[in-house]
Parts: sequence; structure tokens; C-alpha cells
Amino acid sequence: MKLKELSVLMGVIFIVIMLIIPLPTTLIDFLIITNISLSLIVILVAMSTKDSLQFSIFPTLLLLVTLFRIGLSVSTIRSILSQADAGNVIDTFGNFVVGGNALVGFVVFMVLVLIQFIVITKGAERVSEVGARFTLDAMPGKQMSIDADLNAGLISDHEAKDRRERIEKEADFYGAMDGASKFVKGDAIANIVIVFISMIFGLIIGMMQMGMDLGTAARTYTVLTIGDGLVTQIPALLISTATGIIVTRAASNGTLGEDLTSQLFAYPKMLYVAAATIFLLGVLTPIDKWITFSVAGLIAAGAFQLQRMEKHTLENEVAASNEEEPKEDMKSPESVVSLLQIEPIEFEFGYGLIPLADTNQGGDMLDRVVMIRRQLALELGMVVPVIRIRDNIQLQPNEYVIKIKGNEISKGELLLDHYMAMSPGIDDESIVGIETIEPAFGLPAIWINEEMKEQAELSGYTVVDPPSVVSTHLTEIIKKHAFELLGRQETKQLVDHLKESYPALVEETTPNLLSIGEIQKVLKGLLKENISIRNLPVIFETLADYGSMTKDMSLLTEYVRQSLSRQITKQITTPGEPLYVITLSGSVEKKVADAIQQTEHGNFVSLNPNDSQAIIQASQQEAERLAQMGQAPIILCSPAVRMYVRQLLERYLPQVTILSYNELEAEVEVQSVGVVNPA
Repeated sequence: MKLKELSVLMGVIFIVIMLIIPLPTTLIDFLIITNISLSLIVILVAMSTKDSLQFSIFPTLLLLVTLFRIGLSVSTIRSILSQADAGNVIDTFGNFVVGGNALVGFVVFMVLVLIQFIVITKGAERVSEVGARFTLDAMPGKQMSIDADLNAGLISDHEAKDRRERIEKEADFYGAMDGASKFVKGDAIANIVIVFISMIFGLIIGMMQMGMDLGTAARTYTVLTIGDGLVTQIPALLISTATGIIVTRAASNGTLGEDLTSQLFAYPKMLYVAAATIFLLGVLTPIDKWITFSVAGLIAAGAFQLQRMEKHTLENEVAASNEEEPKEDMKSPESVVSLLQIEPIEFEFGYGLIPLADTNQGGDMLDRVVMIRRQLALELGMVVPVIRIRDNIQLQPNEYVIKIKGNEISKGELLLDHYMAMSPGIDDESIVGIETIEPAFGLPAIWINEEMKEQAELSGYTVVDPPSVVSTHLTEIIKKHAFELLGRQETKQLVDHLKESYPALVEETTPNLLSIGEIQKVLKGLLKENISIRNLPVIFETLADYGSMTKDMSLLTEYVRQSLSRQITKQITTPGEPLYVITLSGSVEKKVADAIQQTEHGNFVSLNPNDSQAIIQASQQEAERLAQMGQAPIILCSPAVRMYVRQLLERYLPQVTILSYNELEAEVEVQSVGVVNPA
């Protein structure tokens, strides 16, 4: 353990010892002077910082200083009540500072307490509360400003990341200060109570146990109590003032010991000021000079050593910067080109989900990704690009994000120590948990703990562990956006693979009839409607047959779909059960057919807005009715208008499957349960 960390730990342990073990008066004197010195350093540093984050350890330091002051008060009260003596410093404050007049000392003490409690503490508490609220309210606007600057190219990704981290640190700092200011308020109240208790019980102990008369006991214990109150209240007043200063101006990456020593002693010149103040305190007052001089000497020596270290560090940095030769590769265009790389698929997660991907913690996410790519290769017939998995500190701890080509597509949240339970339709009131939404299909679900898992399974709930939840979500997102992942390069790889087994078929189809780009459009059209392209031989046979007849890729896609009728039929039907569909009325099909416009860039349907809206609404009503029956919504129409109906409905009803009669096998039993026929 580093010396800095060890010193802080030993200091906290010593505070606990102060609460339990009686201390000699000489040590109490030393600790009182140390307390005053520490308060001086804190307020001087608070006055010297230009930004609150430069003293981000202040909320925690405030708690430690308050705890130290409480421990010191316990030690002094124990010494006063048991020995009628609390050392030279308290005696000096009780006699010299207030002239031995207990009433004057009491008035001075009460004035200090009132100033601290009513003026400084209340003000600092209010500023902390308002600062915390305003900082949190301003976070969304600051985040949007960073995003706008990043999109406009005014800042780099690294600068944007630093600014986001700074916003988070500011929110953490002011939130911590809002709570830490309550320590100062409580300390002021405790000081008042402690003084009265010490006076009352001092009189009782002095008269009953030490044989003093009333006047002697009152004079002795009142002066000592007031002296104790003053030596405690003055540092408390300085700390309260520092609190008010710092909140009107947190966070760091180091441990408490490192932050405390590096930030508190970041201004060596202020240590000289503190040392000089303590030195003058020994010269101008009857306080034992060896104590004040030793404390002042230690502070001055520490400041001198810190300055030497600072100077040495600065010289090393200057020397290193002068010796370092500029790197040529940073000036080359390649270093910029590498920044333009965009990953096809990215899975990012917060630090709380690191165990998912860390094999040392039992995570199997990497193995699951391999299985997902194998599964999708079988289902879709394409090679899914490598999925980049990384942690992202900008996300919430339990949050994850799925990106396609750099754009966020979906997100979710996991609780690693829970299971996701989805109701069978009838909820069991005894199954309780945290309500959520299943990310892949949008179903209502709850997060349940390990103890409730077995009961939920017995009640018919579908219970899934977090890795399976995220695997399913990732699989469904890739299926839905597979057509975006199929580029010309990926298409060329599929063609080359097919050429190894069917060279004649490929040579006839490309490049003589169709280019790689035209084949890609056909394959993307199939994937966009969840049709697997694994059966490439049949697809290329169809393209070879009709490629010489038309260059309309949408029409070629329709021919391919008809050639894949057996595959499509198997995909949408259940053996032994009829296929429930919605059909288009003759009038609707005629309207669509009459509205087809042919151009040199392809064909499209051009209906007037009223007719389009009526068809869409009627289709939506019928699809919802079919979904209520527990059936997947399917619209069946003639081959001549299928792709135009798809163009009309895909934006509004993407979940509805549009089929033509030629895409179904003859042996399938089809039952029409609705007709799209706008009034």
C-alpha cells in the first residue's frame, strides 16, 4: 500500500482510538494545533481553486474533518471532567483569549456558533441544495450541446468524451456537497449541546468528587469548557466558510488517500502562509512554542519539499518534450483514414455488465456471439459480420446498446442477479418483481430473484436468464436489419462461394446479365422481407432465366420469390393446420393496378392520398383482428400487385407479411378470415 493511502487510513484509525482511549494533555495540545492548521489549509485551498472539481475530494474531507473534531471534543471533555485539566492550548483560550472572564468567553462562543449556524452553515446548505438541483437540470442541455459540437466537427470524439465525463463529475460533486453540508449543520448543533453538558456535569463533578466549592468549580470548569468550545468552534467556522466557498464555484480517478494528499497540498505557497500563521500564534501567545514552532516547521518543510518535487517534475516534462521527435505517422493521411472505420455491428454495455463478456467471471457472451453467427448463417444464408463487443463508460451500469454501422438501433437493461419472467397470459399475484419490457419482442415482463424462479416456472411463466435475453435481442435485431449488412463486398463473397459448386450458373448470370450491384439489390429485397437467401442456386437459376427479359430489380425479386415458394410456404405454415390470411377485395386490387406508374427508374404505385389512407386503415383493422386470434397477420393478393401493396403498407404495417398466390404451394389449405375492402 502506498504511503499516501496508508497515512489516511492510519488517521481514521487514530480518530477511533481518540473516541475510546484517554489521551495525555500534551498530545491533546498537539492535536488541537493540528486541527487549527488543517482548517487553515482547507480554507486557503478552497479560496485558491478556480474550479470546484480541482478540490473534488472536499465532501469526503468535510466528513473526515468533522469526525476528527468530534473525536477531539470527546478527548478534551474526558480530560476536563476527569482531571479538571485539558492542556495548555485550552487553558490559554479560556484565560488569555477571553481574559479569564467566563461570561465573556461564553458570549464569544455563542456569537461564533450563531455566525456559523445561522449565517454560514444555512447559506452553504442552501447553495449546495440549489447547486445540485440546477446541475442535474442542466445535464440534458449540456449533453445536447456536446453532441451538436461533435456533429458539427467543432470537437473530437476524445474532447466530447472528456466533456461528458466532466458533466457527470459536476453532478456527482454537487450531489455529494448537498449531503455533506448536513454534517456542518449537525456539528454546529452538537457544539452547543456539548458545551452545556460539560458545564453542568463539570459543576457536579467538581463539587461532589473533587471537593471544590461552588465558586471554584464554576470558575474552573466554565473557563475550561469555554476554552474547549473556542478551540473547537474556530476550526469549525473555518471549515464552514470553506464549504460555502467551494459550493459557489468532483470527482476523480484516484483513491481517497491519493486525492486527499495531491489536492489538499496542491498549492505549496498556501502551506507557507499556514506555517507563518501558526508560528506567529506561538510568538504572540503563551501557547507552548515548541508545539507551534514544530507544527509550523513541519508545514513549511512540507511546502518546500512539494515545491522541489513540482519543479523537478516540470523540468522532466520539459526535457521529455524537447527530446521527443514528432512522429511522422501522426502527420500521414493514414492516421486520419483509420478514424473513418465503422463497425458493421457493435454491442456496447455498461461496466455493470462486464461479467457477461469476462470469461474469468463466468461470462460466455463471446461463445454466444459465435453461435448467433452460425445460427443466422443457417437461417438467413449470409455471413454476419464480426460483432464488436466493448464496454462503454457513458452508458448506465446495467445498460447495453446495439449499433448497426455506427447508429444506435436498440438498447436494453439487464439485472445480472435476476431472471426475466414473462407471463403465460394469466398473471400469478404471488410472483412479484421489477416490471420491465422484454427487449426483443416488446412483451411485458418482470425481473425476479433466484428464490422466485422455481415458483414462476411452476406457474407457467417463461423464465430466461440475462445472457439469453441479450442473445435473443441481438439475434432479432440482426435478422431485422440483415439487408443493411449485405453490401457489394459481401455479395461478391457469396457469389464466389457459389461459383465453386456452380461455375456455369454463375458465369451465365454475372457479369453478362447482371452486375454484382444488381444481384445485391435482389438479395437485399429478399432479406428485407425475412426471406432466407441460403438457396442461392435457385435464386441464380431464376435470375438467369429472367435477367435477359427485364432490368427491373423489384420485378426480378418477385420472380425469385415465386421460385422460392416451397421455402416461403414452409416458413409461414404449420404442418397439419390451415393458413389464415386476409385477402384484398377486387376493387382494391384494381385501384392498385390502375395506379401503377412505369418510369425508366422502375415502377411504383401512385394512389391519391384518400385511397391510400383508406386501404392502410382497412388493412390495419383486419391485421389487428387476425392478431387477436393468435395468428400472424398475412395479406394474400395477386402476383401482379404484391410488390406495390408491399410498397404501400411497409412503412405503416412492417409486421404484416404480404404474399401472392404464386408464393404458396398448392397443397396448403388457405382460409380467408378477412377482406380489405374500404367503405
